Amino acid sequence: MMYLVIKAAISGIIVAAVSEIARRSPGVGALVVSLPLVSILAMIWLWRDTQDVARLAAHADATFWYVLPSLPMFLLIPLLLKREVPFFAALLSGCVLTILLYAALTLIGPRFGLKL
Repeated sequence: MMYLVIKAAISGIIVAAVSEIARRSPGVGALVVSLPLVSILAMIWLWRDTQDVARLAAHADATFWYVLPSLPMFLLIPLLLKREVPFFAALLSGCVLTILLYAALTLIGPRFGLKL
């Protein structure tokens, strides 16, 4: 149980630190957020928990493919905000777009040999 608390605390501290950095400097915050910190932490926790090379490789591979459909969200949200769409509506639109693209990837990906 303590291990789970430590993992949650470290992960939470990183999220809090990134939000503070972004508040002070949006560009630097964006740079830090673009780093795959969560993915790296997840791989560290997965390796520590399992030391399963195949599982870790499959996780990293799937992460790559799931990042791709999330990228258009980062284009849609600022586009909508610049057109004066309210923040939460823009955020929701970006999330819906991402969900639809995730669904498309999981439906179409296996046809091209992707094992997600």
